[in-house]
Amino acid sequence: MNKFKNIKNFIFDCDGVLYQDLDAVFGQVSRKMTKYISEKLNLDLKKAKELQTNYFHKYNTSLNGLMIHHDVNPEEFLKYVHDINLDFMEKDLVLREELIKLNAKKFIFTNGSREHAKNVTKRIGIDHLFDGIFDIRDCEFVPKPSKEPYHKLVESYKIEPQYCIFFEDIARNLKPAFEMGMKTVWIKNNEPWAAKYSNENFINYRTENLTTFLKDINELRKN
Repeated sequence: MNKFKNIKNFIFDCDGVLYQDLDAVFGQVSRKMTKYISEKLNLDLKKAKELQTNYFHKYNTSLNGLMIHHDVNPEEFLKYVHDINLDFMEKDLVLREELIKLNAKKFIFTNGSREHAKNVTKRIGIDHLFDGIFDIRDCEFVPKPSKEPYHKLVESYKIEPQYCIFFEDIARNLKPAFEMGMKTVWIKNNEPWAAKYSNENFINYRTENLTTFLKDINELRKN
């Protein structure tokens, strides 16, 4: 377990990692995506949802597909779909405590927007604990798991992959990180598309709970 003592940078995806009730938060985002596509492309909601899902699986984000095929304005899209109600979210004081205990830099690496990540972290009480938020704009709207965003991330923050650990709920997004030399952790979930490839060897660790995993790391790093 000495491998954890060398970790200098903890990198976290946002949705489905920093909180677990994905449907309550990202479910809202997804419904707004459907509505946006319906209104923008003059489709009924069923066809809009089908297109949204198809683009997500083919291009890794629905936005990427919309930009490629329909010249959608990404800023307009991001502002619209992330305008959601997070009042129900509660402070996660236990996660906050474990993040504070980490003697390392902490980053958020998301296919979403910086504003959304800030809203989520503020609601659960872990804002101001991160050294940076690397969002979809920072990689010029090229989403994970394309390799480019990972390279831009390490270049932007001047970090070395071999001293990083990356937490993700979508298993396939861990492969480029592993290939660069990062330790990888898959946050277990029941979404079939997120669990695909979760048994591959590019995943070093699997956990059902981020806080519990960080607590274990903090205990090991004390010794």
